[in-house]
Amino acid sequence: MKAFFLLICCWCTLSSCKKDSDSVTTNSQVFYKGADISWLTEMETSGMKFYDKNGSQKECMELLKANGLNAIRLRVWVNPSDGWCNAADMIAKAERANSLGFKLMIDFHYSDVWADPAHQTKPASWSSQNLYQLQTSVYNHTYQVLQQLKAKGIIPLWVQIGNETNDGMLWPDGKASTNMNNFAQLINAGYDAVKACDSSIKAIIHISNGYNAGLFTWMFDGMKNYGAKWDVIGMSLYPSATNWQSLNNQCINNINQLMNAYHKEIMICEVGMPWDSALECNAFLKDLLQQTQGIKTNKVLGIFYWEPEAYNNWKGYTLGAFDNNGKPTIALGAFNN
Repeated sequence: MKAFFLLICCWCTLSSCKKDSDSVTTNSQVFYKGADISWLTEMETSGMKFYDKNGSQKECMELLKANGLNAIRLRVWVNPSDGWCNAADMIAKAERANSLGFKLMIDFHYSDVWADPAHQTKPASWSSQNLYQLQTSVYNHTYQVLQQLKAKGIIPLWVQIGNETNDGMLWPDGKASTNMNNFAQLINAGYDAVKACDSSIKAIIHISNGYNAGLFTWMFDGMKNYGAKWDVIGMSLYPSATNWQSLNNQCINNINQLMNAYHKEIMICEVGMPWDSALECNAFLKDLLQQTQGIKTNKVLGIFYWEPEAYNNWKGYTLGAFDNNGKPTIALGAFNN
């Protein structure tokens, strides 16, 4: 029955999907300055609190909004063992963000755990599925989660079909270096589900190392050759305090090449730098904001900081933009400029 549902929905949305895939439009002149804060509910439950520069306790999302952010990114896992970042947890955060006027990006990992360039593990409940069954599962999971958001009156602006899929997703079946066509078909299953939910949502293919033009050309040439559909090219960029100027310039050059080659919009879905390099991070962000907004085509949609609220070595992560007293560092101030 699920497979039949997949085929019918894909057929019904084919013409609108192709139209969306072949064109580039912008919602407005708004440049989105965002943050992925998917750890927030878990941090709050553990007792972590957040403060403004004067030491007054604040709710984290309100604090981010006061610091110039206007968009929130949230990851969703299929069936995580501890429940954090499952659909219900993501939706609870999305409702809070939506009530504050933030625009939303939903990041589907298609895994029970982290998906990234080194890990693209199938959810346990999908582990024995073949490619056709995986397409059905990707479609149904994507559609059902987005429908749950829609029932709350929430339509995200963007949806990621996978997270940092440098070599595909749902390994081994969707490993791009082994079978790019399989990966493209999985991408299309997610894309069709997004458009079936709401044709206005923009689908993102996201890979890391935004400075690496060769990686992006290999991936998006492959996606194009095998008929993959996407609206936005997403990238990550994590420089150090000493090489950010070089990586920013390489990233901007890559963005210009990508727009010329594929005529798609660009989103920088993740950035970060060690929290104790706050001055350098501020300079990095200001420069990246200036350069991306200076691209005349207005096809760079925005920049998202990855988990800026993480502090006190939360989960061993040290690339946040809050100090160890729970206050935003000067790094975050770049978004208020």
